[in-house]
Amino acid sequence: MPLEIACDESGSEGEKLIGGQTGVFAHAGVRLSIEEAAACLVELRRRIRSPAVEYKANHLLRTKHRRVLEWFLGPLGPVHGRAHVHLVDKKLLLANELRELVGQEVAPDDALLAAFNDVLRTRNRRDPAAGSFFAMVRDTEELRAKIAELRDAKVLDPLVPAILRAVERWSGDGEPVFVVHDEQPSLKGERLAEIRSSPGLAGLKFVDSRTDPRVQVADFLVGVARRIAEDELDGKGDEVLTALLAPYIDSKSLWA
Repeated sequence: MPLEIACDESGSEGEKLIGGQTGVFAHAGVRLSIEEAAACLVELRRRIRSPAVEYKANHLLRTKHRRVLEWFLGPLGPVHGRAHVHLVDKKLLLANELRELVGQEVAPDDALLAAFNDVLRTRNRRDPAAGSFFAMVRDTEELRAKIAELRDAKVLDPLVPAILRAVERWSGDGEPVFVVHDEQPSLKGERLAEIRSSPGLAGLKFVDSRTDPRVQVADFLVGVARRIAEDELDGKGDEVLTALLAPYIDSKSLWA
């Protein structure tokens, strides 16, 4: 029997890495049985005591539920040692791609990064976004060719790399991994084929998170992880929560 991992993401906005709703992308995988995950949800409901039909990460992030959040992430919590979170600082990802494209001498500010993001997202070479970007850098035929290659490769959306990393991480001991993932309509065609061909992947199934308690637990974890990471990124970090999250963070996260 392959090892089953339940996964979910938070902060996914496709290739839009700057100027969106979130500054951090997070992807979590948890290794719990259905029974263990269901028991976790029952305990969260008992501790939170909200009349809401569906619980989400926002319930844990409320100030009045701070102790519940610390328990959930802490060493006595249900996911400690049985979960991982892959974090991506979106702006850092974009800046790294830009530096690799035009050279380390560039100093990416928000305006340049936004123009770069726009030119990679458009498929129309005459789009005003393209003109804005090329006005800020040394425009060459070689640069335009590289931009076209990056567009085709869809390197900016962190979702596929995060799933591939989850498979790599959990199958590291040689045990094949079966991934149960929250529904992702954007994953189809070549992107889905790339995931399914990943070494170490025994299978992949997309489910409605409401039907699988393991994915619901992953949803809790990834949601609180993204918020903690974003607060840290914005200079509003909580030392206690950041320390509690640290053991979960994947070593290959793109995180300063």
